Amino acid sequence: MPLTVDRVEKFASLRALRWEDRRLEILDQRLLPREERWLVLQSAEEVAEAIRSLAVRGAPAIGIAAAYGIALEALRLGDGPDRVSRLAAACRLLQEARPTAVNLAWAVARMEPLLEAPAERLLAEAQRIEAEDLAANRAMAEAGAELLNERGRVLTHCNTGALATAGIGTALGVIRFAYARGRIERVYACETRPWLQGARLTLWELAREGIPASLIADGAGAWAMARLGIAWLIVGADRIAANGDTANKIGTLSLMIAARHHGVKTMVVAPTSSIDTQTASGAEIPIELRDAEELLACGGHRHTPDEAEAWNPVFDVTPAELIDVLVTERFVLERPNRERIAAALSGLGRGSC
Repeated sequence: MPLTVDRVEKFASLRALRWEDRRLEILDQRLLPREERWLVLQSAEEVAEAIRSLAVRGAPAIGIAAAYGIALEALRLGDGPDRVSRLAAACRLLQEARPTAVNLAWAVARMEPLLEAPAERLLAEAQRIEAEDLAANRAMAEAGAELLNERGRVLTHCNTGALATAGIGTALGVIRFAYARGRIERVYACETRPWLQGARLTLWELAREGIPASLIADGAGAWAMARLGIAWLIVGADRIAANGDTANKIGTLSLMIAARHHGVKTMVVAPTSSIDTQTASGAEIPIELRDAEELLACGGHRHTPDEAEAWNPVFDVTPAELIDVLVTERFVLERPNRERIAAALSGLGRGSC
């Protein structure tokens, strides 16, 4: 069945997480696409471990998961005398689970003023955070799709779809809407080593909806731009500094540099919760380093000499001057920089995010 805008808007068959019977269930993304297994989480510690281990991933999704983790802990603790201090400890545990994506800290900060409130109030706030992200996905998808004014090919990196958010996705949400409106001919997706989010997750999401897509090796991005007539590079973001510098999955910077060389337009799609006005520039964004074994092995099997070592940063930072347009749920900015971002946020009545 052809993908239509109406089908995109009603998209509800794929979710990264769900709240059922006073517990959080997450789709274990480490097993996709071969196995769809839901993990049942009943404490903040279990949610933090799911975030650390990448069972749930994607900046918006881990923020939502953390909010539910605090609600879970409140339900579990009841009204004990040390309830607030233990909830505060749970907040710290969740916030430290992954350092780069600011949505995680943002969601925890939303929950912290409510630690003395009844557990149901905390749950309602977590549900509100999820609902806001769902609506933001729809707004970003529509705004970003409007920028693609002729049918063409696009390149994306990592997974920024339903598996990374509460809805249809950030960058992948734009791609869904643009394809439904006849503005995308084919999607090229990088494999995204070492966890293969592009190969395992993005290709899976696109295949479920019949969107024409081809996988390319991470190192093939520049050559694809040179040979395949790609019009746009569309990516998400884990944190956007006040000056527009953007942290995203490792490999994004190389693609952005190649796009500038080949005249390919670049779009970053992220909710305003990903903008961190307290971080002045990309130089201040903490970049997560993960276990070297993730790079030295594949599928649990070592493919390198026993004595081999590895450096495994999982994000990089793209300077703002390489970004043609920033799409959020509330505004679209061409050539984002400190002044334009500050003015846009000021227009929303927000001094910080």
